[in-house]
Amino acid sequence: MNPPKPPSRPDRVSLWRYMQLFRQDILSAQPARLYRAWMAEFRTPFFRSYLMNQPELVKTVLKDRPDDFPKSDRVGEGLRPLLGNSVFLTNGEVWKRQRRIIDPAFEGGRLRETFPAMWAASEAAAARLPEGVVEIEEQTSHAAADVIFRTLFSIPIEDALATAVFHEFRTYQRSQPILNLAAFVPLPRWMPRLFRRDTRASAARIRGLIGQLVDRRADEIAAGKAPDDLATKIMTTRDPVTGETFTPEEMVDQVAIFFLAGHETSASALAWALYLMALYPEWQEKVAAEAQALEACDFAVMSKLPVTRDVFRETLRLYPPVPMMVREATCPERFRDRDVRKGSQLVLSPWHLHRHARLWERPDAFDPGRWQTENGRACGRDAYIPFSAGARVCTGAGFAMVEGPLILARLLRDMAVSPVEDRVPVPVAHLTVRAQDGIWLNLAKR
Repeated sequence: MNPPKPPSRPDRVSLWRYMQLFRQDILSAQPARLYRAWMAEFRTPFFRSYLMNQPELVKTVLKDRPDDFPKSDRVGEGLRPLLGNSVFLTNGEVWKRQRRIIDPAFEGGRLRETFPAMWAASEAAAARLPEGVVEIEEQTSHAAADVIFRTLFSIPIEDALATAVFHEFRTYQRSQPILNLAAFVPLPRWMPRLFRRDTRASAARIRGLIGQLVDRRADEIAAGKAPDDLATKIMTTRDPVTGETFTPEEMVDQVAIFFLAGHETSASALAWALYLMALYPEWQEKVAAEAQALEACDFAVMSKLPVTRDVFRETLRLYPPVPMMVREATCPERFRDRDVRKGSQLVLSPWHLHRHARLWERPDAFDPGRWQTENGRACGRDAYIPFSAGARVCTGAGFAMVEGPLILARLLRDMAVSPVEDRVPVPVAHLTVRAQDGIWLNLAKR
């Protein structure tokens, strides 16, 4: 049995039809031929964009020459009302300064320090999970948000401010897709960018709430009473080059992207992982068996979850939370006998790369065992980028690969999941890869 694929469209449609499809959902607009192509060119009246699937090209852009291919401002513009000048949107020296301050908070040793907070969030998620027919994305969003608040600010999601931020993000998530026309059909720079009024208002409310959390923590730091969590670490770390710390406004920007990246992506991956476990009960039972190791709040339990980790990796392959990334060429290039003009958009797509027919064995099949095969290990090195790669690899990648398997195992330790008849989820690109009408599962206590 294969997981459902997004509907494909005819290879040849008008530009207007392209625009309609992209506005509805960019994943559904992808033709089958792109899952075999090494490189594809998209021509528009204003611009040319290039989808790059060949591993060597992806390596050139992300790992070998990242400064020559910065993030495209065009795609990030849609998120700027919420994320401001966060590390997700910046380039060049500003981005490098931000990473110098942020990265120490996510070093390997810190994972052990944050593990008790993740454990507490996974226990709370298991306790909240009801029996019967459940829309599981709502549950995983709640769990992932709880992890962020506990690890970042040492507060559970039940804290009044945390609850307010979570509910406001749910509103924002439904109103503002991260993937839009700019990925393939960039608008000219002189054309004004319009945001929905409710999107702007929601972003402003979220930033106001985050500002209260930052101010509260700043007061605790000043009083010498701040807990030793991620927020304290980031707010007190000085740039080793300039000696400066983040200003309160900069910290609001960074917290916004931590919540967006850490909460949205984990919630998406967990929901799809639970759906796949419902489709493949033999793998579900293997995860449940491993979950018996989760008896004590000890980081060492993670070494006892190898199958769960491979299940989560396979979920990230089939349903990468961020399905496409866009870079911009800062100088003329020549890739695969194509002349790429300065300013062109380069689309790097985990959604295509992870299902590429010329790279992966049985690319559309769900098979966690592939990661122990020669093909799986080779593709894991060269064609697997759920957290991006190179200098701009997600700071929280290691964090996510502890959080995801831990919560998945903890939920399946006590609860069995099965599909709901006639409720097959269709993946669409909102802030992350979500299901068009939710993911509905039957839940029953073991």
